[in-house]
Amino acid sequence: MFPNNTHNAITFSFDDGVTQDRRLVALFNKYNLKCTFNLNSGGFGKDGVCHWQKWSAPHNKVNSAEVKALYSGHEVAVHTVNHPDLTTIADEKIIIDEIEQDRKVLEKLTGDKIVGMAYPFGTLNDRIVNIIKRNTPIKYARSIWATYNFDLQDNLLAFRPTIHFLDFKKMYELAGTFLNTEYYEDKIFYIWGHSYELDFEDAWEEFEKFLAYIANKKDVFYGTNKEVLLNGQK
Repeated sequence: MFPNNTHNAITFSFDDGVTQDRRLVALFNKYNLKCTFNLNSGGFGKDGVCHWQKWSAPHNKVNSAEVKALYSGHEVAVHTVNHPDLTTIADEKIIIDEIEQDRKVLEKLTGDKIVGMAYPFGTLNDRIVNIIKRNTPIKYARSIWATYNFDLQDNLLAFRPTIHFLDFKKMYELAGTFLNTEYYEDKIFYIWGHSYELDFEDAWEEFEKFLAYIANKKDVFYGTNKEVLLNGQK
């Protein structure tokens, strides 16, 4: 059971630490929702562009000096220093350094203990999971492969989200089920994405409507990944 004596929890997870997070944080705050933001410390202050299919959007990273204030009230987590595909790296030390150096920088910036992570590109395998388990304090790490369900998962270092947030039709369908079902065991509705993706088709208004739809339900716990996945653990 979650902190407000409910079996229902909703959590969000957004990657890369781009400047669109400023607008996204304001929306989450407006609707009393919580998110975990997974940041690449090696990219702070760098500008870029992301292309996907026929769309493009700015991919400019936030500055290190704004991290603490910007993400206040939410959670900051590891996304590695340089965003490599960890499964392609043979040297175990490089893998550990990508995770641990990112974690240490983010802890210094936020003043918080960081135990969460999202895999760059969502890629992982048993070797990577075992390296993280043996050599870091990371307790949960997210891939990108949707489950389309709300079930708890045994391996938090290979955690799969419920859905990607731009799949609006399916996300609304799942939200309707989640909000209108009385559960007798813990269930988690876990939504992930990148805030720059909201620029692709100017989906900000549509996403805000979704946030308004799911927000402020008395029988739902809204928490960061840490609060929801660890459920009271330190």
